[in-house]
Amino acid sequence: MTSAAAVPPHPRPRFVYYGHATVRCDLPGGEVLLIDPWVKSNPACPETLHRLERLDGLLITHGHSDHIGDLLELAREHQPRIVGTFEVCEWLAGKGIGNPSPMNLGGAQELLGLEVRMVRADHSAGALEPDGTVSAGAACGYVVRMGGGYTFYHAGDTALFSDMQLIAELWRPELAFLPIGDLFTMGPAAAACACRFLQVPRVIPIHWGTFPLLTGTPERLQKELADIGATCEVVRLEPGESY
Repeated sequence: MTSAAAVPPHPRPRFVYYGHATVRCDLPGGEVLLIDPWVKSNPACPETLHRLERLDGLLITHGHSDHIGDLLELAREHQPRIVGTFEVCEWLAGKGIGNPSPMNLGGAQELLGLEVRMVRADHSAGALEPDGTVSAGAACGYVVRMGGGYTFYHAGDTALFSDMQLIAELWRPELAFLPIGDLFTMGPAAAACACRFLQVPRVIPIHWGTFPLLTGTPERLQKELADIGATCEVVRLEPGESY
């Protein structure tokens, strides 16, 4: 397993882990992309990251509060382009939020010079309102490709599914952000199988350690990968660390 400090620098995006499933992507041109904006109310997120000086784009995987907890505040403050399912963008429009870029599973669009493709996730997706949960479309993940070809995959919240092999065949991501916490997503054993399906050389575990109920750990993922003979480097990031 590799620590953040041991990873050599490279001319690719700088990923900052905010804890849980929230990841900031600092692009070479200075643009800032945030995936699943749970920031100030995220108990895992360091206070030093609570304030974003710049935010150009948002990717939303689904409507659960531990993924969109600060979406409305950040959208109003920075007015970024927001990519999500049609239903998420309709929900945002009902809140008075402009600049949405709706899409659906299988589609792709340009965002900040990136090709953003929405792919399947096996998970529920409702948004919590004061009077109950409302439909927010399907849960999803994203395959993101830069102009130079570098490609990464953020799975969102998901169970293991065999079509991850198609993600490898079609887009060959070089890095995957995969949930490992178990209970609400796949755990380490299933995540290790996902790494094998995806054929990724590196994985950054997400959705672990935020609450005691999330029992999966990067160490367990490393063991499960070794047990199945999968050659994938585990890059463990603590909240606030970058890759």
